[in-house]
Amino acid sequence: MRLTSLHFQSAVSQHLVRGVLCGSLIGQGLICASLIVAASSCATRPASFVPPGSAPAIQPAAAPRQAATQPAKAPQEEITPQDSSSTPPSSTPSAVPATSASSAPAAQAPAADPVADLISHVEMQYQAGLVNYHAGNDEAAKQNFDSALNALLDSHLDIRSDDRLQKEFERVVQGVNELYPGGPSADSDSQHASQGTADDDQQQKSEPAPIDETNGMTPSADAGTLAKAEAEIKHTHSDLPLMMTPQVAGFISYFSGRGRGVFERAYARSGRYHDMIAATLKEEGIPQDLIYLAQAESGFHPLAVSRAGARGIWQFMASRGRGYGLYHNMYVDDRQDPEKSTRAAARHLKDLYGQFGDWYLAMAAYNSGPGTVQAAVKRTGFADFWELYNRNVLPRETRNYVPIILAVTIMAKNPSQYGLDDVNMDEPADYDTVTINYPVDLRLVAQCLNSTQAELQDLNPSLLRLSTPRTGEFILRLPAGTKDQYQTAIAAIPPDMRLWWRYHTVHSGDTLASVAHTYRVTAKSISEANHLETPHLDADAKLVIPIAPGKHPQSDTATYARRITRYHVHRGDTVESVAENFGVSPQMLRRWNGLHGSSLSGRKVLALHLPVTPSHETEVASTRSKSKRPGAGSKATETATAKPPATKSAEIERLTAENERDDKAVAAIVRHKVKTGETLYSIASLYKTTVAALKRDNRNVAVIHPGMILIVQVAR
Repeated sequence: MRLTSLHFQSAVSQHLVRGVLCGSLIGQGLICASLIVAASSCATRPASFVPPGSAPAIQPAAAPRQAATQPAKAPQEEITPQDSSSTPPSSTPSAVPATSASSAPAAQAPAADPVADLISHVEMQYQAGLVNYHAGNDEAAKQNFDSALNALLDSHLDIRSDDRLQKEFERVVQGVNELYPGGPSADSDSQHASQGTADDDQQQKSEPAPIDETNGMTPSADAGTLAKAEAEIKHTHSDLPLMMTPQVAGFISYFSGRGRGVFERAYARSGRYHDMIAATLKEEGIPQDLIYLAQAESGFHPLAVSRAGARGIWQFMASRGRGYGLYHNMYVDDRQDPEKSTRAAARHLKDLYGQFGDWYLAMAAYNSGPGTVQAAVKRTGFADFWELYNRNVLPRETRNYVPIILAVTIMAKNPSQYGLDDVNMDEPADYDTVTINYPVDLRLVAQCLNSTQAELQDLNPSLLRLSTPRTGEFILRLPAGTKDQYQTAIAAIPPDMRLWWRYHTVHSGDTLASVAHTYRVTAKSISEANHLETPHLDADAKLVIPIAPGKHPQSDTATYARRITRYHVHRGDTVESVAENFGVSPQMLRRWNGLHGSSLSGRKVLALHLPVTPSHETEVASTRSKSKRPGAGSKATETATAKPPATKSAEIERLTAENERDDKAVAAIVRHKVKTGETLYSIASLYKTTVAALKRDNRNVAVIHPGMILIVQVAR
């Protein structure tokens, strides 16, 4: 779900916003909060603004404002505009000279100017936000900025119809974006990251939302496809009104041809969520076939993120999600919780239907916001989606949105006719739940259950990191039948150590000293934590490993080569991208190089230690001794020209061409020529890899074109 048009490059004159709130999200994802005039009458929830470098200085408003010019008495003091109510203030400046007030006492009062009143109110909130920001009152500043933008968006004035409103809107958006380019939560993340917790650099990896790809095209259908679809729709039973048009037939043709892979993967994944979603939609009293809206939006991928920053199966923007009880912080994003987001989407769609009385208009409003649709209805006098479509008064992606959903619905409800009977449907995930009020690392949870980190992340997609929230309650999903096992195992770990301590399963040959060395703790601390009376360890026994807070290795068993590897920084590199390429943690990269934050501006060379596992140390040392050149002598550094173990990125492939020829076990390199209609998603699925891996191996490519050559690493 988006509040904005994503394809405004060619229609900038038709839409308000030439400025976009756009930032780089944590761990390579994209946070892009685009705002257009279409949302001007629909954003009923506080907008989430998205924090840098230098903060814009407080600028004089169009007219002096008392609240804007009031100095901050102390960093803790929050500045609140005098007109904090929803009623905009009078457009009369608060600091009018006395002579001007008395010079014409008998003059007739000027006619009210609602635009000036609105701008005055917005300016007061914006300037108060700047004062609070510079005084260190960050939360109060965000509230001021929210109020300023929402005053514009909630007004009944058409922003694009008045140059003053448009300029004010763009000015405020640009100012806020300079302060918060990564979003408020990203700002909080950077503050918490400095605390050095075990999971600071471990984040969920997002996937692009399929709707972004599909919405950008307008496929056509031949007469045969249209005739077949018209015949099938007569026998299709749906609780949604289905209509066949050339546009719907065009998307049926697309999903039957070059978009087949996108459709089949989403259709297969629907098996995991179908029963839950259908039951929720039924409970909320709306058509159960609205489930196909989610298929079109996200392909039923909880980690799907659109170019506009919408997230989850139902693609909620942050501000809209908050209005329906979906909250997010640096640890949790409820938009990625399938059950919570489904309930919120059902209620939102129900509200939209109550507003428009038509499911097609409700779906269109879900995409672009009710204000966009309401404005189109008001402009044309037609409360009919197809009339609005034909009059070209809706954003392009909204015009395509409803036909896409109808096409998906018709195909999904006629699997035999469209060759879907052989698709292997995903099974619903069965799980236990436990409500916890303490933070715990998912790696520890996995060790408690003999499970894996990946399985726990899959069961808990709302978790953005490898730990549960630091405060409050969280409902943790566990593999079915493991609740009692978890509660028994976790009881042995002190509540304040559940982010740091680990379990170790004893293997044959393990000794107390070797285990202690692996985890960089003392044998005495392990013995005391486990109440051991002798140093003897029984195979398959579980040991509690008491790792001190702040001393936790980023990877539990990770070790690093002693030799320093030098990496020459390239344009566009960040701490995170380099760390990912070399298979080390950003936290360690910062520590080795005395860095703070993500920027590598001004740095030409980075020093790092390549990761090796304990079992590879001997092999690495042997390789090192064989490759030592005369004259290397006591040098303890090398340029990144040797293949680092456990590293597969394309950057490393480039840097390690010499050794990769000898490393046959890592991966096979395939050079794939992009064909017409292919997407990163379809290519990733073809080679059984991920979009993130494709981007990483191809210098973060975002857009592909027919004829391009992509590097694909295929595991052997």
